Amino acid sequence: MSLLENIRGPRDLKALGAEDLDELAEEIRHFLVHAVARTGGHLGPNLGVVELTIALHRSFDSPSDRVLWDTGHQSYVHKLLTGRQDFSKLRSKGGLSGYPSREESEHDVIENSHASTVLSWADGLAKANQVLGHWNRHVVAVIGDGALTGGMAWEALNNIAAAKDRPLIIVVNDNERSYAPTIGGLADHLATLRTTDAYERFLAHGKETIQGLPLIGRPLYESLHGAKKGFKDAFAPQGMFEDLGLKYLGPIDGHDIAAVESALRRAKRFHGPVLVHVRTEKGRGYRPALEDEADRFHTVGVMNSLTGAPLTPATGTSWTSVFGDEMARIGAERPDVVALTAAMLHPVGLTKFAERFPERVWDVGIAEQHAATSAAGLATGGLHPVFAVYATFLNRAFDQVLMDVALHRCGVTFVLDRAGVTGTDGPSHNGMWDMSVLQVVPGLRIAAPRDATRLRDQLREAVDVSDAPTVVRFPKATVGADIPAVDRVGGMDVLYRAETSAETSDDVLLVSVGTMAEVALEAADLLAARGTGCTVVDPRWVKPVDPGLPALAAGHRMVAVVEDNSRTGGVGWAVAQALRDADVDLPVETIGIPEQFLAHAKRSEVLADLGLTPAEIAGRISAVLARKENA
Repeated sequence: MSLLENIRGPRDLKALGAEDLDELAEEIRHFLVHAVARTGGHLGPNLGVVELTIALHRSFDSPSDRVLWDTGHQSYVHKLLTGRQDFSKLRSKGGLSGYPSREESEHDVIENSHASTVLSWADGLAKANQVLGHWNRHVVAVIGDGALTGGMAWEALNNIAAAKDRPLIIVVNDNERSYAPTIGGLADHLATLRTTDAYERFLAHGKETIQGLPLIGRPLYESLHGAKKGFKDAFAPQGMFEDLGLKYLGPIDGHDIAAVESALRRAKRFHGPVLVHVRTEKGRGYRPALEDEADRFHTVGVMNSLTGAPLTPATGTSWTSVFGDEMARIGAERPDVVALTAAMLHPVGLTKFAERFPERVWDVGIAEQHAATSAAGLATGGLHPVFAVYATFLNRAFDQVLMDVALHRCGVTFVLDRAGVTGTDGPSHNGMWDMSVLQVVPGLRIAAPRDATRLRDQLREAVDVSDAPTVVRFPKATVGADIPAVDRVGGMDVLYRAETSAETSDDVLLVSVGTMAEVALEAADLLAARGTGCTVVDPRWVKPVDPGLPALAAGHRMVAVVEDNSRTGGVGWAVAQALRDADVDLPVETIGIPEQFLAHAKRSEVLADLGLTPAEIAGRISAVLARKENA
């Protein structure tokens, strides 16, 4: 039996001798490569934190001690070491989540896989320990150097550093080699001194004594303090953190288990906030990942574990690539169009635009709030910015969309990738709130294209708007065939009119939102087969509601709205409000996502579980008509 198979929890790690740990690390890497190759998932980040995770669980006592992971895509090793070694259904329905999950283990604390949040969690947990007198419990927050680009992380650091007597350990997992290593034992010695109570008492006493000297005390202290700081900064990049009030340890080789454990033990002994800077290599131990210049195999699909080549190459065209191609064409035609992204340049499809117009694209890091307000500034300065972002991450910048962009009537286009149900990444990544959250923003317009042609057209329509924010949303999926319109009413495309008898031709007005068009058309066919007449319309722009929709609805017995968004406050809600305002008294059936967080599964499986299938939609519409007849 392998060493890994004998690990059922963190306590089992502590029984291993130092000579066994390197072997265990190799076993874990071998397991990860072969397991993730079968299912897909986050591979590179986990290969990089093997030794770090082993050291953390040998140094602390989870779950009494809280080990927190920012974002959480690097938690696979943590899962393995806390008794979860069945990766056969990773990120699949009924299998392990790709992120920490409280339902899976008491060792998992944070389920939210949005970045830059862990330090605020840690601050709150450390405060709780202090108030409740749990002085023997530790809080350890692991955050990547990339997540430190998020403003929320620095808000938390400001508060953490203010509490000099509150123990909290921050582990910065630096896998981008942004700092040079400190040389040998001197750095280790200085780190040991800086994290001892005796050294702190010495510094405090020295400060009081020197500053108390007549006339020369204050200038002498400032001179010596400056010299000390300059000496330290010459050997390690700690000044920024220590100026905040955080004790700094590192940089530590994150693949040297003994070195990491030594640093963590010193941090534990210090009765205040400590930052441990650990340097790791993303994709460590797996050549295909190390040779991947784009992202070191950050996320992979099912692949050949020996070569890293996909076993099922992508077929069809993705929505993201359609956007990326059209964005590059628009950029060539419009020198005023610029682009922003929040650490997602390639995933959101801006690669071609960036290659052709590098001076007109900005990656602001994990800082969606900054991106939105910076876009407002760009628009005010005479440009038209396009901020491409995952739909779920725009939630973080709502105040900026509302108060900076919309209030100032700035022509900014927000392109929301991964809108609606995304599937395997789980609850935090579904983009199912944007059409609800953004409904309340005055002047903002939302486009939900149904196919590739409409995406191209509506993106161009969006960037032509100079006096209000616009939004274009699309899912994480392959684009289907174009769906032509059979008519146009106002700004709406009519996609279907049933060829039934005159008595039933105007039963249902079915409003399909974006990519729900194909499902709605199939439901209309099922209704027609039952003798129920149906008109299917695509509003194209779902906010504001097209002024022609109430009059069109008035010629039907009911309205049904199909959307891949929360039913609360979404398009169905807006349509119902528009009918009430126009004194059109009809039942409105909203078929969307209920108020719940959705478990990870394939997108098609989630949609089926939600009843967003042709048969379910036709059945619900038929039930409403039956109740209306019997009323």
